[in-house]
Amino acid sequence: MNATVEQALISKLRTLSPQQVAEVEDFVEFLAGKARKRTALDRLLAIAPALEAAGVVPMTEEEIAAEVKAARAERRARQQAKGSGADRS
Repeated sequence: MNATVEQALISKLRTLSPQQVAEVEDFVEFLAGKARKRTALDRLLAIAPALEAAGVVPMTEEEIAAEVKAARAERRARQQAKGSGADRS
């Protein structure tokens, strides 16, 4: 992003109400998350041919769903631990 665009955005942000700024922040987080997911998918797809060539058996949909569920549970646990740690200080 060039400095002119950045300054224009900052000027516009300064005119918004706190509620609107929160909405902009949420949208920016949404876009960043979308970009992270796309990057992760691209990395996964990049290794697919190597896995196939190595003879790795593809995961079933059920196995994938279980892995996703476990990863989400682990992330929630980390976030909760982080939150409760902040409460103690």
